Amino acid sequence: MLRIESLSIRLGDFSVRDLSLEINSGEYFIILGPTGAGKTILLETIAGIHPPDSGRIWLDGQEITSEEPRNRNIGMVYQDYMLFPHLTVEKNISFGLRQKKMPRNEQEKLVAEISALLEISSLCDRYPGTLSGGEQQRVALARALVLMPKILLLDEPINALDSQTRQKMRRELLRIRKVTGTTIVHITHHFDDVYTLANRIAIMRDAKIVQIGEPSEVFLHPADPFVAEFLGVGNMIRGFSIQDGDLVQINSGNGRGFYAASSVVGEVIATLHPEDIIISQAPFQSSARNCMSGTVLEINPFGSTVRIILDVGFPLTALLTRESCRELHLETGSAVFATFKASAVHVIPVSRS
Repeated sequence: MLRIESLSIRLGDFSVRDLSLEINSGEYFIILGPTGAGKTILLETIAGIHPPDSGRIWLDGQEITSEEPRNRNIGMVYQDYMLFPHLTVEKNISFGLRQKKMPRNEQEKLVAEISALLEISSLCDRYPGTLSGGEQQRVALARALVLMPKILLLDEPINALDSQTRQKMRRELLRIRKVTGTTIVHITHHFDDVYTLANRIAIMRDAKIVQIGEPSEVFLHPADPFVAEFLGVGNMIRGFSIQDGDLVQINSGNGRGFYAASSVVGEVIATLHPEDIIISQAPFQSSARNCMSGTVLEINPFGSTVRIILDVGFPLTALLTRESCRELHLETGSAVFATFKASAVHVIPVSRS
């Protein structure tokens, strides 16, 4: 549906550099990255708000690089919704249709249909200032979707909402995509959006995309230390790996080594998710290749779970349920064993550049 080739643009301190990307028809695609990475500039350039310095953009097989925004058939919704305060909900939704000089009866029909889809028909005579954040968000989505765009761009559209309303809006966005089949590109800082909504994700850093893939693949196999740290991987262990049969053995520099299902050798960073570690009071009998003795350094309750920080020759964080923590009678200084599979360890080569 969307193809971007070698796109570059600079606006003041913000930029996008030599970016290429393909997004499939009907896909829910989420873009993540720190502030200043170029995410909003990318969306606004796709929408036609900014002309690129170089590169080309295709939408549904047609090049739109130089096309006027109103001719691109792209919808965009910002975090602050940008509703017209002096217009009713009905007139906000129909604004784009009026700009297209669509006959009044057709406008009314489309506004009624999209209002019913988003369950805001009862709000049509009200003004934006009288609406809740979730209601304003639905109106902004209706205003974009009533034009039947080929692709919908969402710039942190639910970040300003409270937690409960965000959950409702995630369900709403999933329903909209299912009913309309609209391709959606969504910028967010909330990982819950990724888990709930995304077919694929892209991680941006310093105006470039550094990794693209399905959420599970990116979270389990970050491309570099930046991605691992940005995604909050619980354990990042620097060491040196050597080949050992079908596995590699990683030495963290203090004589304590562990195994990983990898072929990457040399200076590396190994990542390991806390939930992939089993904590026990005696060596755990399993097929897992790694079983390391250690001492509990910290016990940190975290909602329904508990984060256990161990010293196994290097700091190692494990995640347990509160019940498991109680059953193990864990306290600071407890001697324990940490068991994890070689396949749970992801190995990233350390660049010397």
